[in-house]
Amino acid sequence: MFKTKFTFARARAIILSMNGNLLQIERLITRWYKAFGIDHVFHDPSCIKKSARGQDAPAVKVEDELRFSSLDELRHAVFNLDHPLKRTARNTVFSDGDPSSDVMIIGEAPGQEEDEQGKPFVGQSGKLLNSMLASVGLSRDDVYISNILFWRPPGNRTPSVEEIAFCMPYVEQHVKLVKPKVLLLLGGVAVKSILNTSESISRLRGSKSKYLGIDTIATFHPAYLLRSPNQKAVAFRDFISLKKLLSR
Repeated sequence: MFKTKFTFARARAIILSMNGNLLQIERLITRWYKAFGIDHVFHDPSCIKKSARGQDAPAVKVEDELRFSSLDELRHAVFNLDHPLKRTARNTVFSDGDPSSDVMIIGEAPGQEEDEQGKPFVGQSGKLLNSMLASVGLSRDDVYISNILFWRPPGNRTPSVEEIAFCMPYVEQHVKLVKPKVLLLLGGVAVKSILNTSESISRLRGSKSKYLGIDTIATFHPAYLLRSPNQKAVAFRDFISLKKLLSR
């Protein structure tokens, strides 16, 4: 369930931002149903009426209709999404690396250099990530990298709840299609979004959990480590844990 203040005014603002794209609106509303614990919904007011035998008509089960059969199909869908962030960004940033890898890394959102090049983690944060992977015998070519958001938020600000809610159904499908052995989450936004928690990254880093049945590790975002180099040794231990999970 969403652990944040949510109002109908905010819901209306999100829907209006979709410019009448009914498919996107339907998918988002379905996700809201699930987030608030609603398993069934009456799509048609006539369903509320009693049947001829005096029994309530059955409710329609809420299902997530967002399904893709391949990464190419998902990529095509993402590149054709309409969202306010896309209008202020230069590029849609989908992924980089080997989609057949045992390791999928998910960060927060593209920064300026990622936005310019259309690839995740290519700036200073990306260089640090490459170094940390190398410290445990992995290279960028050995992993698959993506983000929660597909577009750079203006000024590299923290993604909003609405922006995350919009992208998460596609992120979930992304993970299902890649089917990694281990999922590595970088930073608080990725951890809270994927694990649906309000706990801070400081409390969750180093912990192991499951997402869609996949072993999942949380650690600090490289951008944070650049600002707090004294935490690099702590994050290094998380990469060692990653390596151990891969060798099991």
